[in-house]
Amino acid sequence: MIDEFEDHCWQDVVPAETLELYRHYKRPIGVGPRAALLAIDLYELAYQGGPLPVAEVSMTYPSSCGENAHRAIEPTRRLFAAARAAGLPILYTTGDTRPDSKPTLIRATKRQGMRSDPSVFAIRPEFAPMPGDVVITKQRASAFFGTPLIAHLTLLGVQTVIVCGESTSGCVRASTTDGYSYGFHMVMAEECCFDRSMLSHKLSLFDLHHKYADVMHTDDIVSHLDSLALKEAV
Repeated sequence: MIDEFEDHCWQDVVPAETLELYRHYKRPIGVGPRAALLAIDLYELAYQGGPLPVAEVSMTYPSSCGENAHRAIEPTRRLFAAARAAGLPILYTTGDTRPDSKPTLIRATKRQGMRSDPSVFAIRPEFAPMPGDVVITKQRASAFFGTPLIAHLTLLGVQTVIVCGESTSGCVRASTTDGYSYGFHMVMAEECCFDRSMLSHKLSLFDLHHKYADVMHTDDIVSHLDSLALKEAV
């Protein structure tokens, strides 16, 4: 019988002896109070090449998450719909493409830089921002680093941040750990996060779940948000 706390996508890559090492992290999980939805980098760049294997699309579009990105579209649409129905604040991040900010000069590693058309940093139409939503541009992995995100969350009275987007091992991970460090209850929608590598995706979720966030199935988050929407309607 699978432990409910460990009933997630990493079951096939994390051995039983490792799960035993992390047994003391087991705890009740759930969406906390005063939640907001934070969508990390749901821009066109991640979806280029269509719903094909990443190894195939990466030859032409090295930043694409291919079929992994497209598989996450439908659950993410449901998450957005539930969040809007429940009246949650919705915040997005995308890459900073403003020429005056010179984002291309920020290089801390030897990672190969790529020049991209600014249009690929537009949010996908399925998740297009609406009036009242907040769109934040960033130059680093974390949505919090060098941005006004913390100010927006504080002014909105947010205590819980529900995270979706990409990549799980990169910007999603950095943003989640920073959110935890700032004192927010971090929740990750498992099926709404994605990466180029499924191994990186699964191990990142495993690490975050045991240390910094509650990784939850999207259906469970949506059910919670639906209950909030019903309370609001009464």
